[in-house]
Amino acid sequence: MNQQIYECCKGLRLSSTFADNALQMTGKNCRDYMLKVLVAELEYRSSKRKALRVKQAGFDVIKTFENYDFEKIVIPNSITIDGIRNLDFMKRKENLILYGRNGTGKTHMATAIGVAACMDGKRVLFSKTASLVNELTDAKSTGSLAKLLRKLKKLDLLICDEWGYIPFDAEGSQLLFQVIADCYEKRSLIITTNIEFSKWNGIFYDDQLTAALIDRLVHHSHLLVFDRESWRFEHSLMKDSGKN
Repeated sequence: MNQQIYECCKGLRLSSTFADNALQMTGKNCRDYMLKVLVAELEYRSSKRKALRVKQAGFDVIKTFENYDFEKIVIPNSITIDGIRNLDFMKRKENLILYGRNGTGKTHMATAIGVAACMDGKRVLFSKTASLVNELTDAKSTGSLAKLLRKLKKLDLLICDEWGYIPFDAEGSQLLFQVIADCYEKRSLIITTNIEFSKWNGIFYDDQLTAALIDRLVHHSHLLVFDRESWRFEHSLMKDSGKN
């Protein structure tokens, strides 16, 4: 009989976990038993979907807000720490620009927000900005740009890490602008950068495009300034050994 239950679950496209629960769980009566099995299956499927979204997002390393230090991060009055944690800005299709020197926790925060969004059932993509531009450029050269843009349009949150670390050529700049412009008031965007706005023309080499890009970003964005020493330097073995 046990094997028949597994075969029925397979035929109904139910997970083997459903069959396991059906064989192991008990209830006060038939309805109570069935409810427990169904609830367990829903929880299992929800967990699988969340894990898949996290995997598809492409995070370099999984980070969360557990023990995250918000000290010395200048947060504007337009948003709160709870609003960041709870993804309130995403409900309004707003953006976050995380600005500060290297190693100050910008990528950690961006990743933690992205993971939280995945847990909330949102579609997220995390990408180094240079990698995203390369992917766009390659897609254009192979005739698959429209397909990639359709994929990006399905996102709820796009995270562009290390914005401006590598300058882009004219084609790359235009393609990135197209993606950012399409996000405007449709989905949220997070940018991590150590380049101030006044120097962004050094990234794109086009003053008009740079101005248009900044205009779209700033309109619905919150600027968080990471005004602290590099966390990696602060906790490095070299620094500790230098004190001896």
